[in-house]
Amino acid sequence: MENIRLNNGIECPAVGIGTFMLSPSDAQNSVREALKMGYRLVDTAAAYVNERAVGRGIKESGVNREEVFLSTKLWPSEYENENAVDETLERLGVDYVDLLYIHQPAGNWLAGYRMLEKAYREGKAKSIGISNFEGKYIEELETKWEIIPQFIQVEAHPYFTQTELRKTLDKYGIKLMSWYPLGHGDKSLINEPVFAKLAEKYGKSSAQIILRWHTQMGFAVIPGSRNVDHIRDNLNIMDFTLTDEEMGEIAKLDKGVRYYNRTDSQLVQFAAWQPSYEKA
Repeated sequence: MENIRLNNGIECPAVGIGTFMLSPSDAQNSVREALKMGYRLVDTAAAYVNERAVGRGIKESGVNREEVFLSTKLWPSEYENENAVDETLERLGVDYVDLLYIHQPAGNWLAGYRMLEKAYREGKAKSIGISNFEGKYIEELETKWEIIPQFIQVEAHPYFTQTELRKTLDKYGIKLMSWYPLGHGDKSLINEPVFAKLAEKYGKSSAQIILRWHTQMGFAVIPGSRNVDHIRDNLNIMDFTLTDEEMGEIAKLDKGVRYYNRTDSQLVQFAAWQPSYEKA
């Protein structure tokens, strides 16, 4: 497994298992099986309502907690809850997380970020991050953070490479973790001829070529699946390296167009919504 070195000296695996849109039972199974296969990065969130299941999956895998890089996110409705971090740890069944994000720039997000900084100082979060903070939001945070984040989680893929955002990230050594890495079900990305050509050359699938592109861009990538074969394939991308010329060919696909466009009204809704957490 390749690792990414963060701006605080910690290392994070380049490929992980994501649990977005997985039911608790599927998340538990996927995390358990992924860790048995060799994954060491697990990503979840309060809003996914499967943190307890993720914690169970980690325990059932038999992998030592210290070997797992565990990432989760606080939802905006929790940004002013002084117990939010401890409640997150309780749901996951752990004493600390390796990466704690605030999930959206909604509500009192600065209070949420201060909570992350406090958790970092107390050792309850080994690193901290921001999710979906682009444009004016990261520009404002840049003037207010006391601790520079280690990660940002945003949409990224060959059609949308976050060119402008990465200028800011590079200044501070903030790493990018990709969501929608394979185009969120849109077959036009995965069916691009360049990926079919490279898949044939390297004996891989087009999806594996795209995931390898992410890691060679320096991104962490967290594809999610309930299919054990897909989970295994998503990890099996470290035995080849795309050439500079091939990376250049893929770069030509960048349209600067994202799949998901969040609105201001959605941010208001996010701040008002309260996840119905698993009880057990």
